[in-house]
Amino acid sequence: MYNNQSNFNIEPRNIIKPLAWAVACIAVLVIAMAFIRPWYNVWSQEMEGKAEFAKAEQNRKIKIEEARANLEAEKLNAQAEIERAKGAAEAIRIENGSITPTYIQYLWVRQQSDLSDKTVIYVPTETNLPILESTRALSIPK
Repeated sequence: MYNNQSNFNIEPRNIIKPLAWAVACIAVLVIAMAFIRPWYNVWSQEMEGKAEFAKAEQNRKIKIEEARANLEAEKLNAQAEIERAKGAAEAIRIENGSITPTYIQYLWVRQQSDLSDKTVIYVPTETNLPILESTRALSIPK
């Protein structure tokens, strides 16, 4: 049958002491958080600011290095253009300062060696019509 006695001793004086300790610990924790949280927020924002500053500094350094690389590339391109111009001037000097129509034709033919076999080239005639089109004017009825 049912025995009304239990193994637990539930008396008010046995509950009050642990309950008081729990309430005191919770109160101390809440008060500590009230003081610690603002300090943590300030510290956290300071760390975020330092991280953003470091990132901005790194991006600035990257842009400076890219600008230096672009400047160096432009200097090298200018030097290459100067050398090309010197070569062209030397070639003209060797030709006694005159470029003949025959030499221009030679240069044009030499340039055509770089084209593929499927390239169509129209050669102008005295009437400035391509050879392939020169007979068209004869076949048009008047």
